[in-house]
Amino acid sequence: MKVVTVRLLKPTKNHTVTYQAEVVQMTPDYALVRARWDRPRLDLGYVTFETGDVFFEHFYANRWYNVFELRNATGALKGWYCNVTRPAIISAEAITSEDLDLDLFVSARRDRLLRLDVEEFEERELAQREPHIYAAAHAALDELECLARAGAPPFDRT
Repeated sequence: MKVVTVRLLKPTKNHTVTYQAEVVQMTPDYALVRARWDRPRLDLGYVTFETGDVFFEHFYANRWYNVFELRNATGALKGWYCNVTRPAIISAEAITSEDLDLDLFVSARRDRLLRLDVEEFEERELAQREPHIYAAAHAALDELECLARAGAPPFDRT
């Protein structure tokens, strides 16, 4: 299976998360990759990432978000973690995604949607400095919620 390097840029934290993922599907505008959580257990309160969890990660070159479908090591769905981002840069070798500090968690049954890091996003003052990015980010968050509530792709896998 083909492997790509994924780079998740977090400019407000001066941090980049880099890892390898297996390509499941790839076009110039979309990539679905599979990655394993190989870090120690991380309890976020609403979901816990365990060593061995599997992430099916959807990246889009024409949308302002990515969606990570979370499954435990045996394949049970844990939910979806959605990052509001600038559109991804997708190539045969790498995927680069810049985080805008606004997230959405969707539970496995899609009955609980949690907007996350709203204060962190607002502290960036994009509404004043880059209003078009601010508007695109909020539109992306609204779109994610609509897709999740409807059970539309990528929220249609159980």
